[in-house]
Amino acid sequence: MKKIVFVCTGNICRSAMAHQYLQTKVKQLGIENDFLIDSCGIYASTGEQSTRYAIEVMKNYDVNMLSHRAKNIYDLDLKDYDMILCMTEEHKRVLASIFPDLYTKIYTLKEYNQLSSSDKDIKDPWGYDLKTYQECAKEIVDNVDQLLNKLKDV
Repeated sequence: MKKIVFVCTGNICRSAMAHQYLQTKVKQLGIENDFLIDSCGIYASTGEQSTRYAIEVMKNYDVNMLSHRAKNIYDLDLKDYDMILCMTEEHKRVLASIFPDLYTKIYTLKEYNQLSSSDKDIKDPWGYDLKTYQECAKEIVDNVDQLLNKLKDV
């Protein structure tokens, strides 16, 4: 079983969208038993709902985010995961400084996919308009699709 956790700042936008999208995809493919997928935020307020726009834009990908509740990085035992996939290089740096023994498991999502050598960040849509959320969701979906293709080949 592959254990994956997505990490962002508040776990109400980016990491939540990535988590819920991948969870939906593996279920659709009938391979959900091959994965344990979760998400959390470095500064998350445990129990907070996803933003209205995150919930709305993910409906376009047949993802229901209504039940998602934020988790803080300390709500999970990160050492239990095979891959810790961050939304930005700053998230990666912060996690590596808090959990230096996990450094070899921590990547940005784009870095793991080797999509871009220069920009490894998925920018935070929080506080922006619906169009910004739509662009962010598309970037996340594209990256999670590539991640899933890599993982199915392993």
